[in-house]
Order: sequence, then structure tokens, then C-alpha cells
Amino acid sequence: MALLLGIESSCDETAVAIVEDGKKVLANAVSSQMAKHAPYGGVVPELAAREHLTAIEKVCAEALSTSGVSMNDIAAVAVTHAPGLVPALLVGLNFAKGLAVANGKPLIGINHFLAHIYGAFVDSETAVFEDASLYPMVALVVSGGHTSIVVIRSGGKADIVGTTIDDAAGEALDKGAKLLNLGYPGGPVIEKLAAGGNRHRFNFPRSLTGTAGKAVSDENRFNFSFSGLKTALLYHANGLAPDGSAAHLEGELLTDTLASYQEAVVDVLCTKAFDAAEYFHARTALLCGGVACNSSLRERFEKTVPKGIRPILAPRKYCTDNAAMVAGLAYHYFAAGKFSDLSLDTFARLPKVTEVPFRGRSS
Repeated sequence: MALLLGIESSCDETAVAIVEDGKKVLANAVSSQMAKHAPYGGVVPELAAREHLTAIEKVCAEALSTSGVSMNDIAAVAVTHAPGLVPALLVGLNFAKGLAVANGKPLIGINHFLAHIYGAFVDSETAVFEDASLYPMVALVVSGGHTSIVVIRSGGKADIVGTTIDDAAGEALDKGAKLLNLGYPGGPVIEKLAAGGNRHRFNFPRSLTGTAGKAVSDENRFNFSFSGLKTALLYHANGLAPDGSAAHLEGELLTDTLASYQEAVVDVLCTKAFDAAEYFHARTALLCGGVACNSSLRERFEKTVPKGIRPILAPRKYCTDNAAMVAGLAYHYFAAGKFSDLSLDTFARLPKVTEVPFRGRSS
């Protein structure tokens, strides 16, 4: 048995978790900064870093207390080091380094992007991901910072075959809510208001899907683009609002607009993901990342997955940023004896993905 302590501080959540053997979550403590950033309509990196500094020691103590273990019981310290907001990442990384050195524990640097994929498997009694029949697997990773399609093969090899060329889906939802003056974070606000609207009333663009009459190039077949959708929302709302201001859209016009806007995002995500799943002969389609909390997306993903392909959805509590997915993924590096040294650094951009540490195994 190996207990790993995971630390997550890539954006505006300070999180520490204790996970046993990559599966059983003993503690998953999270401190959210959402209210701190709401007045600015988005995350302010310097403010996020200061809040992490204030919260991280307390959150770590909470995780250890909840799990009923001490640092003597911990086998290794894992921490998100990329991608993310560098000021925020540095707080978690330096705390992790200090914790590892002070307690004589090995350090494991974790790719936040891959951790989101592993969020679909953590907290399970069995190692589902070891089932060779799940592969090839196509994972749709969709959040405020990422919208990508990853193909994972049973040997552990992985390739990002599609990504956004501008805004991520979560970013498009947040910015859409901001221009309509609906508050932050925008995704949950839009989901709540859109629930009472007619998603077919307005036809928003589905970029890079060929629906506008323009063929999609091979290089963009699995890529995403949401900047045009956001611009379309602005012009649409300005044209409908009584005073010509998008921020003053109300009533049915607002709810139907939001439902239609959200529908365009969901439609593009599922269309692209399932096209990739069929193209790469996937046996499994996996949905993860913060936007995977969205009920409309989850419902569409499960109901429209191509026949013969198994849908796997990350539990909502492991879709948003958390440390359980970090500690869970780190176990596989620990088991393989792959550790980081104290020169481990932070990176804002996503490192190249060529493999995952978990993989399907033939019986």
C-alpha cells in the first residue's frame, strides 16, 4: 500500500488530497477563491498566488487530519507543475518541495492536463483503466484553459489529435456570461439560466464543423474554435436588447439566447469528439475537465455516443480542479520509480503529451 499526498494550485483552487494506491481517496480538501475573483470577472494571477499562500498550509493540515494519517505515512509528495498560471503554480510547487525535503519524501511533478483525464478513474475500487478492452480511448478534455482531444492506446502511448486554435470552451462560456453582465464564473450561470430556455430558437455558428458550407481542412478536422461564437453572441445580443446593449438582455430573449449559445458549444464538443472516436476506432469515449460538470454536455455525451463505443464521464467532484486526481495519477509514476528532483519548474503551457502512466493490460 502506498499513500500519496497531492497538491494542486494551477489556478484558483488550493487543494491537497491523500490517495491510496491511485484509487482510494482518503481526503480531498479544497479551498476556493471564486468569490475573490468574481469582482474582476476572471482569475487575477497575482491575487490567486496570494490566496494560495494564505490557504495552502491550512488545506494540507486539513487533508492530513481528515485522512487520519501523518507525513510519516506518506510515500511521496505529488504536485501540479504545469500547465497553469505560473504565480499560482509556484506556490504549490515550492510548498511541495519544502514538504518533501523536510520529511525525506520523493517528489513527483504532475501534468495538470493528464490529471484531469485520470479524474475519471480515481476513487474507484478497481483499476478500471487497466482493462485492455477500453482502448483505444478518446478523451475529450474540456475546461476554461483546455479543449483538446487525446487518443490513448493500450500500451500507454498518447497523442493530442485536436485542440482549440483560440478560446477554450470554458473560456467561451465565461466570456459570454461576462459580456451579458451575468457574473463569474460564467459557465455555471449560463447552465442555470439556459435550463429554462429554448436551445433551438437561435442558430449560433459551429466553427470548424463544415456546417457553414465551407469544407474543414484535414488539419482542423479535430480542432476547435470558439472565438467566432463569442463574437456572434455579442452582435446577436446587441441587436436584440432594447437599448442596443448586450449587457441588458432580459427575459425569454436572455434565456433562449443562453440556451442556444450553450447548445452550440455542446454540439461542437460532441461532434468533434465522436468524429475522432470513430476515426481512431476507439472503444471508449471519455469526458473530463471542469466543463464536464455541465449537465447538457454530460447528457448529450452519454446519449449520442456512437454505437459500440463506451462512454465514461468523470465524476463531477473530480472534473473541477482538485488534488485527488493529482495524487491518484502520481501513484503510477511512484510505482514505476519515476521521480522529480528539486530542479522541477513550472510552465504556463501544456507540455508535449506522448504517453500516460496508466494503461490497459491484457489478462
